[in-house]
Amino acid sequence: EGIIKLLYSSEMKVKASAYFSPGEDCLHRIRRLIGEAQRTLDICVFTITDNRIVRKLAEAKDRGVTIRIISDDMKSEDLGSDMETLEKIGIPCRYDQTMAHMHHKFAIADDDLLLTGSYNWTRSASTENNENIVVSNNSRLVKQFQHEFTRLWRHLA
Repeated sequence: EGIIKLLYSSEMKVKASAYFSPGEDCLHRIRRLIGEAQRTLDICVFTITDNRIVRKLAEAKDRGVTIRIISDDMKSEDLGSDMETLEKIGIPCRYDQTMAHMHHKFAIADDDLLLTGSYNWTRSASTENNENIVVSNNSRLVKQFQHEFTRLWRHLA
């Protein structure tokens, strides 16, 4: 009975929320996640071209948050890509080196909050596209995504 209560009470603490675009709900939630990160922020995204997100990342770095970004090598060279800017301000970035795309879109804050979904971190994602994100503190999901991030980070070294 004690184990059942423990499992039940830990599941009660799991929270998840969904956000959709077009519109600014996804953008605001991404910026909030970045703004609330206190220690670490691991980001794995196809591309970043939205300066509003870049500004929040720069602020987080200035606050002392350790940020790591994995992105697609080909998309990082696109006009409007902010990856070079992020590297110039001292955020370590790694890129896949294959003909296939690194198409993930997720972020993990402080090893306990996951943001994932179809939402590309671009301005057109908030203004034009039908996209989504889910934010959850489900520890099993967070660990699985953290494992994938760590695997890719090591592989791309």
